[in-house]
Amino acid sequence: MTLHEIAPRTGIAFGLDAGQILRVIDPRGVQVSDLLAFAAEDVREVISAGRTFDYEETIRLTTGNVIWSNRSNPMLEIIEDTVGCHDFLLTPCSEATFRHFYPTEAVHRGCFGNLAEALAPYGVEPDAIPVAFNIFMNVPVDGKTGRIEVLPPVSKAGDFVRLQAKRDLIIGLTACSAGASNGGSFKPIHFCIES
Repeated sequence: MTLHEIAPRTGIAFGLDAGQILRVIDPRGVQVSDLLAFAAEDVREVISAGRTFDYEETIRLTTGNVIWSNRSNPMLEIIEDTVGCHDFLLTPCSEATFRHFYPTEAVHRGCFGNLAEALAPYGVEPDAIPVAFNIFMNVPVDGKTGRIEVLPPVSKAGDFVRLQAKRDLIIGLTACSAGASNGGSFKPIHFCIES
């Protein structure tokens, strides 16, 4: 089992076979990782926040929950989660995000741009990139108004999530680029694949 590092504000893509387990680790704490999963045999099938919320009957996904596809097929099952606080509401940050929320900062291509570049060799076009499962992201929802807020992750150094592939997948994974999502700093994400 080899430990890999995703450098701050970058992203990668790789294959994950059915039955394999992806462990995503926050090595320093307070860092988000955007995760996408596409069916290896047809990348038009992709994780779906809407289907997942519908079938799992919750927006608070953790151990025991399944992430479903836009075709209503199971993609990944969360089999272990040391944090229990993730987001599946917000889209990957992009150049437009930076212009909107960070007008005084240099524009960065964000997780969207990093994922688009990493997934291009697999035939995934930018318009096919959906809402990501934002591991460790802390987005509370006000129970009365529905208003959302982005707060620093509650993950600590060494916290992790283990997800088992329910079919052959193409995974996109980042070390998130948006300052507000990561408590104001940018750190790496570690991951490994368990057979």
